[in-house]
Amino acid sequence: MRKLLALLVVVVLVAVGLFFFAGRLPGPVITVATPGPWLGASTPLDVLVEGPAVEEGDVRVTFEQGGTESVLIDTAAGINGRQVAADGEGRMRITHVIDRDNVPGFASGQGRLVVTATRPVLFGLRQVATSHAQDVTVRLEPPRVAVISTHHFVNQGGAELVVYRVSPEDVESGVRVGDIEYPGYPASGVSIDGRTPVDPAVRVAFFAVLHDQPLDMPIRLYARDPAGNETSAGFDARIFAKPFKTSRIGIDDAFMARVVPTILAGTDEVTPAGELVDQFLAVNGELRRLNAERIASFAAETSPEMLWHGQVFHPFTNTAVQSAFADARTYVYEGREIDHQTHLGFDLASVAHAPIPAANAGRVLFADELGIYGNCVIIDHGLGVQSLYAHLSSFGVSAGDIVQKGQEIGRTGTTGLAGGDHLHFTMLLQGQMINPIEWWDPKWTEDRVLRKLREIAQ
Repeated sequence: MRKLLALLVVVVLVAVGLFFFAGRLPGPVITVATPGPWLGASTPLDVLVEGPAVEEGDVRVTFEQGGTESVLIDTAAGINGRQVAADGEGRMRITHVIDRDNVPGFASGQGRLVVTATRPVLFGLRQVATSHAQDVTVRLEPPRVAVISTHHFVNQGGAELVVYRVSPEDVESGVRVGDIEYPGYPASGVSIDGRTPVDPAVRVAFFAVLHDQPLDMPIRLYARDPAGNETSAGFDARIFAKPFKTSRIGIDDAFMARVVPTILAGTDEVTPAGELVDQFLAVNGELRRLNAERIASFAAETSPEMLWHGQVFHPFTNTAVQSAFADARTYVYEGREIDHQTHLGFDLASVAHAPIPAANAGRVLFADELGIYGNCVIIDHGLGVQSLYAHLSSFGVSAGDIVQKGQEIGRTGTTGLAGGDHLHFTMLLQGQMINPIEWWDPKWTEDRVLRKLREIAQ
């Protein structure tokens, strides 16, 4: 009898130990994909709960604000349980929307999101829980944006500047042309005639209408806050059509044999097989596209300040123009058309290995080999404005160097996809290739840029 009693005691102690031990097992893992630290007028909730048998547990999601708790999901109470669904074995996905319909009294200010999930242990005799809480800031009012500058005339393929005011000051803003966004920058980063705007709400943004965008392309200011609230506003902007040239470029075996193997030896982005002409088409098409993407990526490194301080860009008047901007080229080989590409820059020639001046003051972002462009230099001038120099025979600068207008940055050459010694030059705006001819024009610089900046300078 005593042995049986002792055995029962042991069994009870083991059971109690297992019960309490099970309570110390880890609960489900909760990952909140959205929201982040901000909530807008309507913000999606996306939560992943992971762990053994989480499908058999419960999930509760609440939002707390101003001392009031709103229950968004509570599977144990049958509240919005349909928003909780299996996402694979041991995974539950919780989706919802946080807005005024789900949160009574939802208002701008501070709040807290709390997610609690349980899973069964010890054959379902016990539940273990995990809670995740995060503080959020609610912003329900959309930003406000209004134009300040007047007379915005933009040429097809060219650029323009708009000055505007935005609030609150922490929002993203700029100009949207079609589906392309051109960010704005605080006017405090602009210094003209020794004067700098001091109004923290004022922004400046260069924008462009690309050579292949239609004349009725919508152009609007936009402002977007961290909570996802967005507003837009139109402004007076007229687009003028510009004619672009067409040309036929003859390609022969001697040219391809000179340039194609060298270009391919300097890149692993394309590895075309086939005849020499097939390799040329891969270089002229796919590699050209990849090079353009690489060039566009440097827009992320632009300075928020105007580094050229309103100086007109160097006009390269001592050179002959061999090819102009947006020249639509047809490539001809052995009497047949084999390719069509648009040449987005100016080809400028003088003498072999001629010195190349920096078009304006700025910081060198890139000085290296770049596919069809050969030896290439990219200079950032701030506010999204950059200049590109290609086919160099040698470099006079390195990435990171600060250069002044007219400083020699290299020598012309025949590297890359060049038929003869020349400089390929173009301007970039937020990574988009635009017509350089405007930036060489003192009248355009004065009327389209400096006039507007002086009007806001203090």
